[in-house]
Amino acid sequence: MRETQTVIPAPAPVFLPVAGSEAVFPVRRVYCVGRNYADHAIEMGHDPSREPPFFFQKNPQNLVINGQFPYPSLSSNVHFEVELVMALKAGGQDIPLEEALSCVWGYGVGVDFTRRDLQDAIKKAGRPWEAAKAFEASAPISPLVPADQIGHPQQGEIFLDVNGVRKQTGDLAQMIWKLPEIVTELSKLFTLAPGDIIMTGTPAGVGPVVRGDRIACGVTGVAMLDVTVI
Repeated sequence: MRETQTVIPAPAPVFLPVAGSEAVFPVRRVYCVGRNYADHAIEMGHDPSREPPFFFQKNPQNLVINGQFPYPSLSSNVHFEVELVMALKAGGQDIPLEEALSCVWGYGVGVDFTRRDLQDAIKKAGRPWEAAKAFEASAPISPLVPADQIGHPQQGEIFLDVNGVRKQTGDLAQMIWKLPEIVTELSKLFTLAPGDIIMTGTPAGVGPVVRGDRIACGVTGVAMLDVTVI
């Protein structure tokens, strides 16, 4: 077969490490669920009732696997948000609820760093969130763990410490929209496919970081992640 010629160098593909394996997980898209824990919805000034879920995206290139988060310019109030991460092995449109978890290859833990100062201004102006969410290195993520090793976590502690002090703590059981519901609802809006990553929301306690902070976070029974703000 004739080799494809590109007019500029092709962007490098994005791969995530897999725990205990030399194989890697290829990333297609990154979706995020907003306000999926009632206590976080309250602390952000919203009604925690079971309103329809909403989603936003980060870019695959925003994923960080080296344990470092470079503090972004143009911001002075950047917040951490620890999240369980789903990695899909299958997809489609309008996926039935009973088939949703069969699309999941594995899980990890990630941090959705957010430029809160920019996000607050964007919200007031009614503009899109990309500048606040989809900026460089904004999503550190752990190695992925296959679901056939750990199952599909429905409960378990999710937590984040900054410099040894607990800042966020919750339980996966507190999600407003559960894992299969997230896949089903997201597939109504987008055609999901193998390689898609879904960040599933954060519990209460989000707060700012400064350069030099050391973050340790995790989901019990799934994964741990250490991140240094540089």
